[in-house]
Amino acid sequence: MESIIYLRVEPRHIDMLTRIIEACSHLGVVSTLDRRAGLIIIRGTPDTIPEIESLLPEMPFMVEKLIDADLRRSI
Repeated sequence: MESIIYLRVEPRHIDMLTRIIEACSHLGVVSTLDRRAGLIIIRGTPDTIPEIESLLPEMPFMVEKLIDADLRRSI
């Protein structure tokens, strides 16, 4: 299983997403790829990725999961 998740959120929500992921027992490390486009990456472990993916639909804002082809078009 891939231990990296690529996402797009509204830029104003990047900090909130980072804080939520870090607050949940440090499930993963959030890094910003392109702040203006709202592109972020979450690096986790094979154990934490399923939990992170289950949290994403529960966020109080829209989170779009990107696949590799989407990411290449966005950058």
